[in-house]
Amino acid sequence: MYVWQTEVNFLGQLRHPNLVKLIGYCCEEDHRLLVYEFMFRGSLENHLFRKATVPLSWATRMMIALGAAKGLAFLHNAERPVIYRDFKTSNILLDSDYTAKLSDFGLAKAGPQGDETHVSTRVMGTYGYAAPEYVMTGHLTARSDVYSFGVVLLELLTGRKSFDKTRPSKEQNLVDWARPKLNDKRKLLQIIDPRLENQYSARAAQKACSLAYYCLSQNPKARPLMSDVVETLEPLQGSNDGVNEMPLTLGVGGSFPMGGVSDYRTRRRFVSNVGPGANCRSPNPNCSPGGPAACRVR
Repeated sequence: MYVWQTEVNFLGQLRHPNLVKLIGYCCEEDHRLLVYEFMFRGSLENHLFRKATVPLSWATRMMIALGAAKGLAFLHNAERPVIYRDFKTSNILLDSDYTAKLSDFGLAKAGPQGDETHVSTRVMGTYGYAAPEYVMTGHLTARSDVYSFGVVLLELLTGRKSFDKTRPSKEQNLVDWARPKLNDKRKLLQIIDPRLENQYSARAAQKACSLAYYCLSQNPKARPLMSDVVETLEPLQGSNDGVNEMPLTLGVGGSFPMGGVSDYRTRRRFVSNVGPGANCRSPNPNCSPGGPAACRVR
């Protein structure tokens, strides 16, 4: 019930081209239902990891990365910042033009306010995507989402899952296997998805790998802001190889060169103990999901 209410509350008030649109919701006794806009191409997860699908091109992958980054940046820069907390390929949906939209806000959390540096909460998310400091302490910040974005960017670059038990033991954890290679020009091209068949700019690949490297930093303060990530990815779109050599300024000093329907089945999530008649309604911010049937589907 909490997850369902959280999604209604957030998506009922937030509007952005890279967030999936919540059309309405319905509750009947113990059953909960959300109705989204139709996303023609399904999830990014299916396009990356289903063997029967045609491999995504480099340009499409970078477009998806940018769209997802814009969605996260919008959440982080909202009047009341929102931390998404479950950024992963299965939660990135694609429309007919491959526009990426974030879905499933059931684990989203209001961000820190004023002098607060973080939000303390139970550790919830998906193994392989959650930031290490969040898993260890339950301290949640916007930089936790940046780490998760880095994992997804790495999946886009390599075509590999964040955690894959079918691979050799040293290659099962994608971040552990790939991150040491991301800042080494001699090795990084070895980890790029072979299904791309070298149909990409080596220079653009280096810049994308460098971005992933910094997003995956163990030190949260060393990770870029999502607004910086957007600025870094924009020159890599379309025919532009991203040849701009200007360094991208970090949010905390320093710089680095960038050279449908949901039924609420929880998928691959983990939860730990760290820290503390049918009514169909539209996502009206003035309505409480648990209150009277005062709203109608739009």
